[in-house]
Order: sequence, then structure tokens, then C-alpha cells
Amino acid sequence: MTVSDTVFPKGDLWVFGYGSLMWRPGFDFIEQVPARLIGEHRALCVYSFVHRGTPEKPGLVLGLDRGGACRGIAFRVPERTREETIAYLRAREQVTSVYREVMRSVWLENDARQRVSALTYVVDRGHVQYAGRLSLHEQLSHVRQGHGQSGANRDYVTSTVKAIEAQGFRDPQLHRLAMMLHDDGHSLHPATPKTTTL
Repeated sequence: MTVSDTVFPKGDLWVFGYGSLMWRPGFDFIEQVPARLIGEHRALCVYSFVHRGTPEKPGLVLGLDRGGACRGIAFRVPERTREETIAYLRAREQVTSVYREVMRSVWLENDARQRVSALTYVVDRGHVQYAGRLSLHEQLSHVRQGHGQSGANRDYVTSTVKAIEAQGFRDPQLHRLAMMLHDDGHSLHPATPKTTTL
């Protein structure tokens, strides 16, 4: 699902990033501002079949799922590159159509504290790749095994955690997972075949 061109506001475009867009936006922007979205939360709720896994060994990536709130980054894209930015984001985020492209109100955490309408991607709960609410152990298992076109799943998680920390806050669930992945690398015991990273 994509947003109709008539829905996009005129002028510059705001894009809300909450996962890999925070540390690898991949498009030009003229401003980035810490921002908060109300009504949906960041969750490792999407099985990755392409970027961080395969259909045989799915990884896990983030989606916005209903309820709660999410802190991330709002990027302001100049009007002159708006169309190419939208095309880029669709090619990146909509590979398997697991996300719904939507416009959401986000509150910029700057001096003005204004509300803007931003393009973002929320998970489609009816899609086969929607993982729902997985236990921390289940998440760890998928992230350990996941490897896709964009690299290792564990790198995706640790890079996102670093980006969150750089914004001055924490995501308790993701931080716990990152600590468990970090402990993997410092374990004195050889990993069993079941938990070997592929």
C-alpha cells in the first residue's frame, strides 16, 4: 500500500525513521530532528526474507506496530528531491510489501516543538512476514541466523541501538537483545550448532 500523490503535503517532505533509516537514510536531506510518533511503537516484528535473512532462514527487522509511542528521527527532504526520495524509499522498504506506506503526525523535539506530517512505514499485520510479538529468546534465535542482501542481522540490531543511543535515549527491548548478541561474541564456550551464526 502506498500513499496517493494527492495526500503528500506541498513543499518539503518529512520522513520519519525509526530503524535503519536512522543510521543509513540513503537520501539527501536538509535537516534532521529527533521526533516522537504517538500511536505506534518500534518492534522487531517483521521476518526478513531479503535484506537480513532468507525465506529459509528469516532474520528479523523493525516495524511500527500499533500502540504506544516511538522516538526516532524526522528528516526534512527538500521539495526538489521529494519525488526521487519517495521512489528510493519505496524500492527499499516495499520489496515484499510487508509495510504500509502512511503519513503520520510526528512531534519534533526541537525548540519549536511543532507537529509535522511525515512519511513512514508501518507493518501490515495481515502479511505473511508479520512476526507478531516474539519472545526475546525467539528474537535472538532469528537475529543470530539472519543474513541477507544487506548483511548480517546482528549488525542491523547493533547499528540501530547505537543510533538510538546517539539520540540520547534507550529502547529497553532492543538493548537487551544487543547485550545478548554482545555476550555471544565474548563467550568462552564454543557455540553449539543450534546457535551458530550463519
